[in-house]
Amino acid sequence: MELIREVHPAGGAWSRSVSAGVLADEARFQTAWPEYASTRVLDEFRARELSRLDRARHVYLDSTGGGLYGESQVRRHAEILLANTFGNPHSSNPASLATTERVESARRRVLDFFQASPDEYEVAFTANASHALKLVGESYPFSPGAEFLLTFDNHNSVNGIREFDRARGAHTTYIPVQPPEMRVDESSLDRFFDRARPDGNNLFAYPAQSNFSGAQHPLDWIARAQARGWDVLLDAAAFVPTNRLDLSRWHPDFVALSFYKMFGYPTGVGALIARKETLRKLHRPWFAGGTIAVASVQADRYTPAQGAAAFEDGTLNYLSLPAVEIGLDLLDSIGIETIHRRVHCLTGWLLEKLQALRHGSGVPLIDLYGPRTMWNRGGTVAFNFRDARGRLIDHREVEEVANHRRISLRTGCFCNPGAGELALGITRNELVTCFRGAKDVLTYEELRNCIHREGTGAVRVSVGMASNFADVEAFLRLAEDFVED
Repeated sequence: MELIREVHPAGGAWSRSVSAGVLADEARFQTAWPEYASTRVLDEFRARELSRLDRARHVYLDSTGGGLYGESQVRRHAEILLANTFGNPHSSNPASLATTERVESARRRVLDFFQASPDEYEVAFTANASHALKLVGESYPFSPGAEFLLTFDNHNSVNGIREFDRARGAHTTYIPVQPPEMRVDESSLDRFFDRARPDGNNLFAYPAQSNFSGAQHPLDWIARAQARGWDVLLDAAAFVPTNRLDLSRWHPDFVALSFYKMFGYPTGVGALIARKETLRKLHRPWFAGGTIAVASVQADRYTPAQGAAAFEDGTLNYLSLPAVEIGLDLLDSIGIETIHRRVHCLTGWLLEKLQALRHGSGVPLIDLYGPRTMWNRGGTVAFNFRDARGRLIDHREVEEVANHRRISLRTGCFCNPGAGELALGITRNELVTCFRGAKDVLTYEELRNCIHREGTGAVRVSVGMASNFADVEAFLRLAEDFVED
């Protein structure tokens, strides 16, 4: 096959040899997904802000794990820090007041980005989405008779809330998702919603987008559940990097997210966006510096702070908050709809090409765990490779090959055991047997050895704001190398 030397228009500034077949594939891609052409601003962003990727010939396909930061984000943040003096906000000196102004500005910016009315919502800054979820779990008024309802495909940080509700005598119910699409059977949903106790405390939690399968669950579940007596906790961490969450249209009681997943920098800052009315239901099991209005040792009493302050333990990561505003400004300058469109096109092409790959024996190369098309799905694609005889190829072997080619992807269960168990057909009895047989602590390797199946994990490829056609094509070339004649 003839080789052509060029600067790839979607691949950044470095020159490389590409086959005529690759160029033909790109032409077919452009024809199949013509709306991709309207996202060229992201190629300019990548060339300007992420040139390090192409200099290192690094293919980044772990956008669900974390976003990538642009160079200007770091520079702008450094300029703010170098030009100002910021101090602990729990005071009223000049340095403290400068920090307080920045903190409140960041709160307003977050509400504005998500189109959330300040009359309805408050923003509590957290360490990450997991911290935001923990705050709800530990503070929600679970008691005997209360209900905690959640879908099977929640992240472990949502699953962990069940330990709070069980400790207080509440009841946990999981709504299954159905392989292979990994969606909830809508006809059964109302039956689960009818579990709400009248005049009781009922919490329903689900991901707007599964971090395992990429399946997007309908946002109209929010009002549907609330009408039946549920408070709704929306895990938006995997959704908001590439989709618009409009809180003037949808009104979940609690939203958890991490900013590094949206725009890469800073890490260590997330948010709990909460409806004021429902936030008043939460009661912290302890208090700390910053979360109280008054505390006394001798009187053995304290009065909690009101609103978001009651959920910001100790001192905020205040030096990072200007970077949150910078990141949100970046997303607005590009347009979340533009990012969504690019991810939609690239993922659609990736799904089509992967599902078309067959061994010479006729056996499909992949088992796909999630939606087959782009209807109500995001840029997260989970699957396993099979050989020509239909045997599962260990996901760790795939990762090793990817690492050698400088392709960053992810393998395992992605902190989402419920989705993984259902996708891989692992039964409850198998899992219970493994836990009962453990002498002390059951490790992941011991679990793998205990379950007598082909595998306990998957390969996950996820595209995002920084992704381009060349990235997807690089992974497809890797996948083709697993095809046997």
